[in-house]
Amino acid sequence: MRPNKYKEPRKHSGELRTAVTFYEYEDNPGPYPGESEKRTLFECWAAVDQVWLRDMEQAKANGTLSDLTITIRDPGADYRPMNKHYVQVHEPEYEHLRYNIRTAQPNLKDRRFIDIVAEVVTG
Repeated sequence: MRPNKYKEPRKHSGELRTAVTFYEYEDNPGPYPGESEKRTLFECWAAVDQVWLRDMEQAKANGTLSDLTITIRDPGADYRPMNKHYVQVHEPEYEHLRYNIRTAQPNLKDRRFIDIVAEVVTG
């Protein structure tokens, strides 16, 4: 019989070290294409993961090499990430990039967190 041992959660609050901001964008007024920032929806700390090395070949085949997995603490009713929102990662390597939220779902192993998959917006 296996002994019952406590397993530490995979993520914990100490790993949320990167500032992120969630935005809502709207189309530019007039005949010119493009979008402009409408308003800031939510700001928080997050754990940001890139594509893992073991998944690199699959990511190349899918065209998802620049996607990020962002883990945030569940804000409850204050904010719900949706696929119409954008996220900005406040790190020097990512500051010039804007990411569109592809999916947002609760972390099934630890309900205190939400996992968000975001893809880079081109152009």
